[in-house]
Amino acid sequence: MPNKNMADKKGAEQNHSKLDYSKLTTYSIKNRKSLVSRDDFAGPWTKGEGIGTFFDRLPAILAGKDLRNVVDAIAVAAQKKRHVCFGMGGHVVKTGMAPILIDLMEKGIITHLAMNGSCIIHDFEVAFTGRTSEDVAESLGSGSFGMAQETSELLNQAIAMAHEQNIGLGRAVGRLIEDMNLPFKDSSLIAAGARLDLPVTVHVAIGTDIIHMHPGFDGAACGAATLHDFKTLASTLADLEHGVFINAGSAVILPEVFLKALTLVRNLGHKVDDFTTVNLDFIRHYRPMTNVVNRPTQGRGKGYAIVGHHEILIPLIAAGVIEAL
Repeated sequence: MPNKNMADKKGAEQNHSKLDYSKLTTYSIKNRKSLVSRDDFAGPWTKGEGIGTFFDRLPAILAGKDLRNVVDAIAVAAQKKRHVCFGMGGHVVKTGMAPILIDLMEKGIITHLAMNGSCIIHDFEVAFTGRTSEDVAESLGSGSFGMAQETSELLNQAIAMAHEQNIGLGRAVGRLIEDMNLPFKDSSLIAAGARLDLPVTVHVAIGTDIIHMHPGFDGAACGAATLHDFKTLASTLADLEHGVFINAGSAVILPEVFLKALTLVRNLGHKVDDFTTVNLDFIRHYRPMTNVVNRPTQGRGKGYAIVGHHEILIPLIAAGVIEAL
C-alpha cells in the first residue's frame, strides 16, 4: 500500500515544476539602492602616516562609521565650547585610562566627569600607593575583601568633610587628595577635577562599595553628598544641547542617573534635544542601550554604541579628537 506522506511529497514536487520562472520580474542593479558602496571602503595603510589619516581611512561602514562620527561629535562640541560629559565605572580607572582623561580635561575637551562609587576607591588608591584592584577571589573566602584600612578611613573622612562643608563627594575627595599631597596625585582624575575646578560628580548606591562595610561610614552624609553631585550633574545636562554624553563601563548606575537627571532638566523647561550619546563597553547591556543610546536621543539626537576594550577605544577616540582639533 503506498505511503501517504511519500505521495504528498511527490505531489508537491510535481506542483513545484508548474511555476513559470519566465515571468519573474527583475530590475537593473544600477537602479537599486545598496547599503554598501566602494566609496565607503577602508583605505590601506601607508607607512609613516599619522593617526588623523588612520581615521580618514577607516571604512564608513558600521562601527568604523560610528567611531568616526563619535570623534567628530566630540571635536565639534569642544570647538563650540559645548559640554562633553564623561560618565564612567571603576573599570576605566583600572585599565589605566586616567592619564588620557586628565589630558582631555586639561585641554578643555572633557568638561564634566561623572563616576559611580567604585571610581573614587580605585582613583584614591592609585593616588595613595600608585596601585589598586585587589584579588577579590583570593580575599573573599577569608573575609578580608575590601578591608584596606587607609582606603576606608580616608574616603569616609572625605564623606564627612563633604557633609560639613556642604559640597559634593567628588569635590571633597579631590580636595582630600590635594590637601594630603598624595605621592601619585598626578594620576588622580578626582584631584585633577579639583585642581582644574572642573566638576567631578560621584553617584553612589549604598552598599555597593567596600567603604560602606566599615564602621566609619556615614550613610546619611554620603547620601547628602551624592545628592549634591546629582544636582551638579543635572546642571551640566541642562546645558547639554549640541554636546556629548559618554558612558564608559557603567552598566546600571550611570545610565539610570543620566536618564533621571535628563528628565529633571527637561521637566524644568530646558531644551536638551540635539546632542550625542555614546556607550563604550565590552558588551551591549540593556540599560546603557536603553537609557543612554536610544531613549534620550529620540528626535534630533544621535546615539552610538561601540563594543570594545576601554584600554583601546578610549585612547583611540582621544587621539582622533586631538588630531581633529
